[in-house]
Amino acid sequence: MEIASDETTRICNHCDRAIPSSNIDLHYAHCSRNLEKCNVCGDMVPIRHAREHFLNTHAPVACSLCSATMERGNLDIHKGESCPQRIVNCEFCEFPLPAIDLAEHQEVCGNRTEMCYQCNRYIRLRERYNHASRCTGIAENNVESSRDVGAPEREQGAPRRQPPEYSRKRLIFTIAVTGIAVLFGSLFFQKKAEASEVH
Repeated sequence: MEIASDETTRICNHCDRAIPSSNIDLHYAHCSRNLEKCNVCGDMVPIRHAREHFLNTHAPVACSLCSATMERGNLDIHKGESCPQRIVNCEFCEFPLPAIDLAEHQEVCGNRTEMCYQCNRYIRLRERYNHASRCTGIAENNVESSRDVGAPEREQGAPRRQPPEYSRKRLIFTIAVTGIAVLFGSLFFQKKAEASEVH
């Protein structure tokens, strides 16, 4: 049933809604008998559900995580978005921890380094996404990695110590001595086993 667009409306004194003038008396009788305006939020609520509306929406409750007091209707939003004790995951290591500790944890965790397998540089975890977008995959010898802190000092000072080189003869000698030791050891244990079987 369409209402003519030029029909005038009147504001209901009970619910403050615009009602067609021809229906205002019937609407007001129904509205004042069945609906009540919530004193807290101003919503029109069925009279028989007014107490339930207050308890489910506006009654003060304490957050079970941080003990802050708020309206029950805001509790889910608080626990999901703003409670300092809600559990969140670190963006770098996925470790779950309270939101209040997240910034301090990520400050340390984001400074850890990981090897970029495209350019073979150590990259801070907090910089890995930016690095990935601009990494060429070529090892950059002229650019320091975030882990290679001592590079300028090494360039100015003494060269890095090289591991000692072993001669081929020394290596063969070590292998031979080890082989002889294993042979004697196995012979010794074999004789000892035979002697215990005889007794």
